[in-house]
Amino acid sequence: MKVNKIIAVKLLLSLVVMIGFTSCSKKSDSKGGSKATGWKINDKKGGFQYASKFKKQATGPGLVLVEGGTFTMGKVQDDVMHDWNNTPNQQHVMSFYMDETEVTNMMYMEYLDWLKRVFPPDQENYKNIYEGASPDTLVWRNRLGYNETMTNNYLRHPAYAEYPVVGVNWIQATEFAKWRTDRVNEKILEEQRYLKKDAKVTDASADKVFSTEAYLASPSTAMGGDDKIVLKRGQKAASGKKGSAAPAAGATNTQGNSPKNVYAQRTSGLILPEYRLPTEAEWEYAAAADVGQREYNTYKGQKKYPWSGAYTRSGKRQVRGDQLANFKQGKGDYGGIAGWSDDGADITNKVKSYPPNDFGLYDMAGNVAEWVADVYRPIVDDEANDFNYYRGNVYMKNKIGEDGKVELVTAESQQFDTLSNGKIVSRNFPGQIAQVPVDDKETYLRQNFDKSDNRNYRDGDRQSSRYFKFGSEEGDDKGKLRDDQRMYDSPKHNVDTDSLGNMIKKYDKSNKRTTLVNDDVRVYKGGSWRDRAYWLDPAQRRYFPQDIATDYIGFRCAMSRVGPKADKKKRPRN
Repeated sequence: MKVNKIIAVKLLLSLVVMIGFTSCSKKSDSKGGSKATGWKINDKKGGFQYASKFKKQATGPGLVLVEGGTFTMGKVQDDVMHDWNNTPNQQHVMSFYMDETEVTNMMYMEYLDWLKRVFPPDQENYKNIYEGASPDTLVWRNRLGYNETMTNNYLRHPAYAEYPVVGVNWIQATEFAKWRTDRVNEKILEEQRYLKKDAKVTDASADKVFSTEAYLASPSTAMGGDDKIVLKRGQKAASGKKGSAAPAAGATNTQGNSPKNVYAQRTSGLILPEYRLPTEAEWEYAAAADVGQREYNTYKGQKKYPWSGAYTRSGKRQVRGDQLANFKQGKGDYGGIAGWSDDGADITNKVKSYPPNDFGLYDMAGNVAEWVADVYRPIVDDEANDFNYYRGNVYMKNKIGEDGKVELVTAESQQFDTLSNGKIVSRNFPGQIAQVPVDDKETYLRQNFDKSDNRNYRDGDRQSSRYFKFGSEEGDDKGKLRDDQRMYDSPKHNVDTDSLGNMIKKYDKSNKRTTLVNDDVRVYKGGSWRDRAYWLDPAQRRYFPQDIATDYIGFRCAMSRVGPKADKKKRPRN
C-alpha cells in the first residue's frame, strides 16, 4: 500500500514539473524568446532584431499574383512550320507577380518625365539619357502607307494614353523596369518615414537619386549622403516630425517591431524585389493560364489560346460572337467590317478592352507582342534545367572602390553604349552602384556556375562547336574559333567613331551569313495587331535583335514572389 502511495506521489510530482516546464515554454515563446539561444528577440536594449511581425509580400503597383506550378511548355498541336522551334517539354515555374496589363504610353511617359527632370537633356553630361530612353516613334512609318498620325501622336497624345507603348527595344524595356523598382521602393520607404516626405519630387536631382541597391548597400551615402532626406527610424525629419510613424493602413510587410535609430534593411521586409521582364517560361505559363483547365492534379488538355476553346470569338450568350483579341483577320483586314462585330481596333487597342484570362491578365494575345527576358535559341534545354528555366544569366557584382566601399556611379563615371543601329543608351545612372562581372572569387570550385556570362551555355559556346579542340585551354589563343567556325554565324554590324567623334556605321553586307541568331537577340511572345491568329498561341516564340524596336512589340513587367507559393493551402477535392 505504501509502495502504491509513493508511486502515486512521484507521478503527481512529475506531472506538476511537466506542467511547469510547459507553462514556462509558452511564457518564453510569448515573449519572443529565441529557439536557438532563448535570448529575447527584438529587445529594446539591443541584440538580435528581426521583422517577426512580417506577414507576406505586398503586391506591387499594377501587379497580379500568378501562382506557380508545372506545365507543358511549347506547342502540342498545329505546328505547321515543323521547325522544331518550340517542342513540348515539362517545366515548373515558381509563383511570381505579373503586370495586369501591358506597359502603357502613360506609364512610359511618367518614366520619360522623371528622366527629363532629374537629368536635364540640355546638360552635356546627361544629354543622351533622355534621348536613349525615348521610344522610336518612326517605327510607324511605311514606304507605301500613310501613318504619320501615329508617328506624331501615338506616344504623347492623351487619346492613346492607355494604349500599350511601342517603339521600345529590349534594352529600353529592361531599363524601365529598373527605374520602376527604385520609384516603388522609394515611395514605400517614404510612407514608412525612412525618407523625407515628398523628397522624391522636391529634392530629386542628378546628385540625389534614390537607388534601391545603393540604399541597401550603404544607406548613409544614398541620395547624395543627405541625412535630411535619408532618415533613421525615430529620427526627426527637417519638419520636426519623428520618422517612426505607424505603418500605413493596410500594410502587410511592415516592421512595426523594429528598433529606433536604424535604417531600413532587406531584413525589414519592406523592400520589394525588383521589377523585371518575365522569363519566357513565366510568360508562357501566365498566358496559357491552364489553371482554368485543371481537374484534380492534371490538366484537361492544353489551351490553343489564352482563353478556353478553339475559336477567337466568344461563345458566352451575353457577348456571343465578340472578338476576344485584336489581330489581323486576313489580308487587308485588321479588325473587320465597320459597323458590325469587329474587334474594335485598327492598330493597338486600349488595355483591358478584352476579357482577362484565368489568371486575371489582360491582352496576353493580340494588341502587341511582348519582350521577354530570354536570349533566343531554337530549343529549350530542359535536360539541363526544368525549374524556373531562363537563358540569359549574366552574373554581376558590386564594384568596390579603393576605400573598400561600394562605388557609386557619378556623372563623370557614367557609361553609355552605342547600339548597332547607332542609338546611344545609358548603361547606368548616377546614384546607382557600379557593376562588374563576377570573377574566380565567386566561381572557384562551384558546380552550379563557372563564369559571368552564361547566355550561350550548352548551345553556341566554344564547347558546343564541332571545331572546338578539347585539348586546348579556354583562354588559349590557339583554341579560338575563326569567324566562319562560330556556332551561330550571324551578321556583325558595328558602330565606331572617328577622332572627331563622327559616327561610322559598319553594316555587315556579307551574303555568307547563315543565321540571325546570336547572344543579342531576344525572344518575344504573343500575337500582335499585325499578326494572324496562328501567332496568338502562347507557345509561339519568335526573336528579334534586342536593340531594335517595332510598332508591334511592347512589354509588361514581372516580379518574383518571396515566401510561400500561395496564400492559402490547397487540399484535394472530395
